[in-house]
Amino acid sequence: MLGLRRLSSKKNIRKQRMKILFNVVLEAREPGSGRRLCDLFMVKPSKKDYPDYYKIILEPMDLKIIEHNIRNDKYAGEEGMIEDMKLMFRNARHYNEEGSQVYNDAHILEKLLKDKRKELGPLPDDDDMASPKLKLSRKSGISPKKSKYMTPMQQKLNEVYEAVKNYTDKRGRRLSAIFLRLPSRSELPDYYLTIKKPMDMEKIRSHMMANKYQDIDSMVEDFVMMFNNACTYNEPESLIYKDALVLHKVLLETRRDLEGDEDSHVPNVTMLIQELIHNLFVSVMSHQDDEGRCYSDSLAEIPAVDPSFPNRPPLTFDIIRKNVENNRYRRLDLFQEHMFEVLERARRMNRTDSEIYEDAVELQQFFIKIRDELCKNGEILLSPALSYTTKHLHNDVEKEKKEKLPREIEEDKLKREEEKREAEKSEDSSGAAGLSGLHRTYSQDCSFKNSMYHVGDYVYVEPAEANLQPHIVCIERLWEDSAGEKWLYGCWFYRPNETFHLATRKFLEKEVFKSDYYNKVPVSKILGKCVVMFVKEYFKLCPENFRDEDVFVCESRYSAKTKSFKKIKLWTMPVSSVRFVPRDVPLPVVRVASVFANADKGDDEKNTDNSEDNRTEDNFNLEKEKEDVPVEMSNGEPGCHYFEQLRYNDMWLKVGDCVFIKSHGLVRPRVGRIEKVWVRDGAAYFYGPIFIHPEETEHEPTKMFYKKEVFLSNLEETCPMTCILGKCAVLSFKDYLSCRPTEIPENDVLLCESRYNESDKQMKKFKGLKRFSLSAKVVDDEIYYFRKPIVPQKEPSPLLEKKIQLLEAKFAELEGGDDDIEEMGEEDSEVIEPPSLPQLQTPLASELDLMPYTPPQSTPKSAKGSAKKEGSKRKINMSGYILFSSEMRAVIKAQHPDYSFGELSRLVGTEWRNLETAKKAEYEGVMNQGVTPMVGTPAPGASPYGQQVGVLGPPGQQAPPPYPGPHPTSPSVIQQPTTPMFVAPPPKTQRLLHSEAYLKYIEGLSAESNSISKWDQTLAARRRDVHLSKEQESRLPCHWLKSKGAHTTMADALWRLRDLMLRDTLNIRQAYNLENL
Repeated sequence: MLGLRRLSSKKNIRKQRMKILFNVVLEAREPGSGRRLCDLFMVKPSKKDYPDYYKIILEPMDLKIIEHNIRNDKYAGEEGMIEDMKLMFRNARHYNEEGSQVYNDAHILEKLLKDKRKELGPLPDDDDMASPKLKLSRKSGISPKKSKYMTPMQQKLNEVYEAVKNYTDKRGRRLSAIFLRLPSRSELPDYYLTIKKPMDMEKIRSHMMANKYQDIDSMVEDFVMMFNNACTYNEPESLIYKDALVLHKVLLETRRDLEGDEDSHVPNVTMLIQELIHNLFVSVMSHQDDEGRCYSDSLAEIPAVDPSFPNRPPLTFDIIRKNVENNRYRRLDLFQEHMFEVLERARRMNRTDSEIYEDAVELQQFFIKIRDELCKNGEILLSPALSYTTKHLHNDVEKEKKEKLPREIEEDKLKREEEKREAEKSEDSSGAAGLSGLHRTYSQDCSFKNSMYHVGDYVYVEPAEANLQPHIVCIERLWEDSAGEKWLYGCWFYRPNETFHLATRKFLEKEVFKSDYYNKVPVSKILGKCVVMFVKEYFKLCPENFRDEDVFVCESRYSAKTKSFKKIKLWTMPVSSVRFVPRDVPLPVVRVASVFANADKGDDEKNTDNSEDNRTEDNFNLEKEKEDVPVEMSNGEPGCHYFEQLRYNDMWLKVGDCVFIKSHGLVRPRVGRIEKVWVRDGAAYFYGPIFIHPEETEHEPTKMFYKKEVFLSNLEETCPMTCILGKCAVLSFKDYLSCRPTEIPENDVLLCESRYNESDKQMKKFKGLKRFSLSAKVVDDEIYYFRKPIVPQKEPSPLLEKKIQLLEAKFAELEGGDDDIEEMGEEDSEVIEPPSLPQLQTPLASELDLMPYTPPQSTPKSAKGSAKKEGSKRKINMSGYILFSSEMRAVIKAQHPDYSFGELSRLVGTEWRNLETAKKAEYEGVMNQGVTPMVGTPAPGASPYGQQVGVLGPPGQQAPPPYPGPHPTSPSVIQQPTTPMFVAPPPKTQRLLHSEAYLKYIEGLSAESNSISKWDQTLAARRRDVHLSKEQESRLPCHWLKSKGAHTTMADALWRLRDLMLRDTLNIRQAYNLENL
């Protein structure tokens, strides 16, 4: 008792601590305003208002769930609640922007929770549950160190990050250096105008350390965004563009190595459908009544062909079983049709009061019940078969009974009259035989051979032939004639081998059947007593003073005329004098095969060879019967016959189906959707939109696509049916994740979530694909819904590898094959130096890894290679390119005003590459005349190295003396140095190369204004003149201010802040006399 009280006390203390910690979060308020910080954490966001939340957050959590778990003792310890709290705060930070109110509230509440838990300290007297580290800390006062181990997911994220960060090319250059940190807004203001969502590796690392990534895909998305930004902002021919593509490839390869290349657990729909059909068939065929009798046993005697429909192919349960075992059913509705055909045939061919009829109705009703359970009423499998319900079955049965009952009543009437006539004949025959029949003395019992026999007793009667078993008869009358001979009259009970039945039928052990045969027998032919018990009593009771072999069970009656069985519902036999007692252990219900089963095995073995010969023919899929469905088309062309469903080349096609069509010159066949089908002059055609593959679109090489993704194009074509290669399925993104058509192989199921516009080369997502409403004669597809949505992976663009190879070849060609790749941002120029010229050092040289500075001009580096490199391709002179770009960009922008900045840059680069050599030389000549000479370009009247030193050296550093040589005015003979000079790259040269900031500035200027921004309008703006919408007010930087203070709204407070800042600016200008600046 003491131990139980102690455990109960500890449990109460733990629960009380959890309530205290919960209340700390619940009651936390914002200083000043008094706002409750937990309001947005009480209930999870609405799926209707925030559908993307449940795609991003895999494990939603709120305070209501945590409170419920505390009250119902769902938490084994305090750690469970703390983990749920942390999960809730982590979800909030992951979904919301950094700096938002929810993000900040999550940070504050988590800190309050942590502080309160630290204040409460460890659980008192809880040494049996504390960890060894915690026990040690209590004794020694040393707090346990924070675990240095990472979770498996954190290890994977870190592995992906390190793989991208540490990747180097074949020369040992680390490609990620430029991506570690974004340029500042002061360095590149135009970058933040062009790139809407800047991203660098430092930010990715901070997100990783803060556990914002719940899976690898979320980190990959940020990496891909970073690489896309680099390709959008930089020229396609630049080194940083190539590095972005290479690192993008490294990223995807690392992810593939960690997670595998296949989509996560795409179910095998074909196998699942066949498994569902198999389970349904086994359940129906094994359905039993209360006594363990299978309802399907009686239906085994149904003929395979219905006389009413002789042209139909034979169909029995045995044929269906073979089809199920050989996986020939691909549709549930076809399997249901075959099962119902057998059951309905049983109902048509038998009376409504027969056992077969009742069993058929029971099995059909049970089939519908199990079918709905397996399909979950369409939540797992959506099939036309589900349209037939129990209500339809009851209506059909009632209608059938109304048609058959009058005929059955008439048949019963005729049968009774016939039995009456036969009874009269038997009476007459017995009377004619002698006067003994006229003097009968009836009694309830009689004695024979020292045994008493009573009405209701069961006896063995001597058989007519010596080799037969004794007959079993129930005594209904006893009498003695005038000659003193004793007689009995009763009902005969047949053993199974005395009935006509199929060998597949099974029987209970010791089962007999009440027959419709009655006759009289002399008592002298009685061989002994036995007992026949009703099935409901047989397994629970046993007769006294009888051997087990003399006790039989009866469940059904047998009609010799119709050769049919019918289950007995009410036992109406005469009351027996036998006394029954309960069995010590109830008998198990055991059914045995017919005695004819072994005889039929020989026939089966004889037919085995024939079945094996036909096995190859049997391995085919059963197809549901369909028909051509014509449709009237109001705007159709004359001579064309339109269809909703049509058979062509042994393939059934309907409106809305997707097909593979022949495409010349493409790697993969295109996909078309059938929206119209018609036949004209014996030839079939279809019309519909065309879906294209990613390689047929224009996109950045860093763009990623889902596997088997296609795009709905603007093309709509009319194609002959002869160009169709096969059927496929194109699903929307939502459907692709959750379901599949059952008759389409997984390899032919495609995904489409975007439309590709050929005119502007843009991909735009849409809500869903078009759906079609067809007539009832058209057979709908069956759809299988996954129990859990799949998570499709994305794969790199098919252009990625080609673009990387193209750029590597181009850079190798530009470098002349032997030179190292230049450091990004270095100015292209020829460096000519003597061996004695010292290497220049700048403050930047100590901070960067210096790469060999390679001369770009075509001047040979050695006499040996002069002839070889004389005709080599000259590098692009970026100075001439700047002037060309400033002119051409304006022309292209006027032609394509909707193009993005990156697309304009690519077109400018293409025009420059296609420009004639003479034109390029003109631009370069203009730049050389009007621009200060660049590195490697000797200025007039100066040493070819003096200007270089002035450019590369830092301010204030004295340049070394020029290299002694001939006077510039005399014919110059430039000697080739034997050792290349290593120099540090000039600061910000990379930004000048691309010239984006300069071009953006030039484009922003106009003749009407001296500045780009409209600062005068901003200065003159007043609160009363500006009216903001609710959406505009929601985007105001309200997080700048803690509260609105004395102002009515937060917008008024921000207006006041703006006025104060302007006033301070003007005061500073006047105080320091800055009028001339």
